[in-house]
Amino acid sequence: MIRANLRIFKAMDNKYFLQRSLDSVWHPCTQMKRHETLPLVPISSGQGVWLHDFDSRRYLDAVSSWWVNLFGHCNPRINAAITAQLGKLEHVMLAGFTHEPVVQLSERLAALAPAGLGHCFYASDGASATEIALKMSAHYWRNTGHSTKTSFVSLQNGYHGETLGALSVTDVALFRDAYGSLLKHNATVPSPDWRNAAEGESAEQYALRCAEKLEEHLQQHYANIAAFIVEPLVQGAAGMAMYHPAYLRRARELCDQYQVHLIADEIAVGMGRTGTMFACEQAGITPDFLLLSKGITGGYLPLSVVMTTDEIYRAFYADETARGFLHSHSYTGNPLACSAALATLDIFEQDDVIAANHVKAAYLNKITAPLREHAAVRNFRNTGMIWAFEVETPHADFAQRCFSLGLEYELLLRPLGNTVYFMPPYVIGEDEMQLLGERTLDIIETLVAAG
Repeated sequence: MIRANLRIFKAMDNKYFLQRSLDSVWHPCTQMKRHETLPLVPISSGQGVWLHDFDSRRYLDAVSSWWVNLFGHCNPRINAAITAQLGKLEHVMLAGFTHEPVVQLSERLAALAPAGLGHCFYASDGASATEIALKMSAHYWRNTGHSTKTSFVSLQNGYHGETLGALSVTDVALFRDAYGSLLKHNATVPSPDWRNAAEGESAEQYALRCAEKLEEHLQQHYANIAAFIVEPLVQGAAGMAMYHPAYLRRARELCDQYQVHLIADEIAVGMGRTGTMFACEQAGITPDFLLLSKGITGGYLPLSVVMTTDEIYRAFYADETARGFLHSHSYTGNPLACSAALATLDIFEQDDVIAANHVKAAYLNKITAPLREHAAVRNFRNTGMIWAFEVETPHADFAQRCFSLGLEYELLLRPLGNTVYFMPPYVIGEDEMQLLGERTLDIIETLVAAG
């Protein structure tokens, strides 16, 4: 039987694998009925920026597999770190125990992050990090005698995850509407997305105008608000909405003034994505909570962390158990995931990745000049290693058409509505950037010509 199964596996092609997946796997963020006519993309292996299917076709992973992959698929240095850790300790619970990788990672993150974020609380994914920060903020205020501060504020079109607490501060109707009756209502304030600026208004001016609306809301409701949560510089699910760091500086001032925590959700934009290790650096601020996940392990293993200040940590430090932060995940601080994260930080340091990315960003901006100038392209923009633009199209199914055609051109693109974006692994080379720019232009011209 084993030999028979092995023969089947060796003979496996895309069609056979796809049917097995459809019969057994309920895929995320997917209407499964669509796969009756739209095949899944079966992946057998990956190397660098490339993914390969069972028929030996390749796809340039221009979206870093949902924004997680930093240093390419099957990176030898991260592979080696995980393999070494496997021979020592695969997992131990972090309640009442500790281990070397989680201590090292916490110390190194504290040294890298904005000053004052010296305490790390771990989970397994970004939504869980959001849940932790929301609960920790409200619990802090209760522990310090401000029990009315239990609500939150977020930006319009913001995304912070899809668990119930995270959804309560997420403003994306597609994700929220089905579960609205289960959610706590929280307020939103205008996004500083510069695409919405008035004619002649600069990105900075518009950011500060939006901050005035935040100020008005805090003035009226600060007594009941625990925290303001924001994706710094780039709102991912909003179509890579980019904004000026002046908004973050003003938000920090307002949160201090009205005794409201500032939660910086850097799950997608941290770890070098915006051109600095953490997006908050570009505003020169320290949030009360910094959330990291996705790229923290280089895209290898699930891990998230909530970093916070000594002031917040001390509010939970007491003799009474009920004053402690009673939140847990079985795989909190997993040694294998922490080892992958440590290897990821090693690569940043050893390869001077931030500086190298500035050079790569300049090159890709040069390569994509014809795309930027295309008659159907609007709002071409770039922050660090994130690019985005809108395509003027009458087709409601543009995203699906672009995705499908992209595969034919060896590109993995996953548009958000009519917004096409690039968020490639940092190991992308000049030839690959050239291919990405030229073939994306071909795809846009083909789709526009088709009407």
